[in-house]
Amino acid sequence: MKILNASFLIIAFLAAVFFQKAGTVLAGDELREVIVSHTDEKGVLQLYRMNEDGTNSRQITHSKNGCRMPSCSPDRKKVAYVEQIGHGLALRVSDLNGDDIKTLIGEGMNLMPSWIPDSEHLVWMKVKPQPKQQDPARNAQIHIMNIKTGQSRKLFTDKEQLKHSNAMPAISPKGDQIAFVSNRSGGMRVWVSDLDGANAKLISMPDIEYDKAIKAPIEQKVPAWSPDGKRIAHWEGVEMIHMSKFTGIQNPERDRMISSTFHVWVVSIDGKNRQRVGRGDDPTWSPDGFVTRAFPDPKRGGPKVMIRTQSGEKELPIVPPKKNWGRFTWLP
Repeated sequence: MKILNASFLIIAFLAAVFFQKAGTVLAGDELREVIVSHTDEKGVLQLYRMNEDGTNSRQITHSKNGCRMPSCSPDRKKVAYVEQIGHGLALRVSDLNGDDIKTLIGEGMNLMPSWIPDSEHLVWMKVKPQPKQQDPARNAQIHIMNIKTGQSRKLFTDKEQLKHSNAMPAISPKGDQIAFVSNRSGGMRVWVSDLDGANAKLISMPDIEYDKAIKAPIEQKVPAWSPDGKRIAHWEGVEMIHMSKFTGIQNPERDRMISSTFHVWVVSIDGKNRQRVGRGDDPTWSPDGFVTRAFPDPKRGGPKVMIRTQSGEKELPIVPPKKNWGRFTWLP
């Protein structure tokens, strides 16, 4: 009987260990959260907090004009975003549930907020007034703000750097470097520099500089750092300002050719390893280091967001069908 009881105890112990390990595996597979900008029932862009499979979606903004470009702070306590106010875009920050809203910049055209790792400083691009048909990234400078004090300034101060447009900032995970796009070499290209703009270098050389069939230059936009700080994802293609709705000249075939150039690329920070991920735009990185991209899907009536995984690509159903969107951010 003692031997039998001991056997039962051993079996119970092994079962407990097994289920404990299984629970750990399941915990490791828990769904991560994102904050997504997509349109509500009235067609206005709002921010929604949800799981990466689209479940448990909660609306966290109630804007009359639209909120977009969310960016979650590294300490997982705040989200920065821009909200349309009249003809401008105000820069705001709130907690992750949309409460405790604070307006950081209420005037002008403010875009693409990105956090410093201390979660107390924010950088963004500020666009100077310009014609509607002009690319905003070609007439912008990067600014930095201490969100506690409200003090802000241009991030780059060197006169030579300020001769050119500097836009779409993305801070490295360590906070010592910044990726951005600039026209200092002619076309808009991805550059990496120290945080103050020193030691800037071009890191992603496109295969061609100019698309002869479309008769327009190849541009680069939207840099995004990988969590390990070793790679940068970015968009590359012919800019949308060359499409019919911007030029006023209807040319559906040329529009199709332009959209076919839209691809997401990944490059190592030394510029030596460049790889095309796939068609699309607006790249981000998941917390475990997989790149995402988005592209229009006529069947869904809106964007399809894809993510690379160890077993291949899969869809992130974070934008409901027949909805427009304004990008998304992962919760760290």
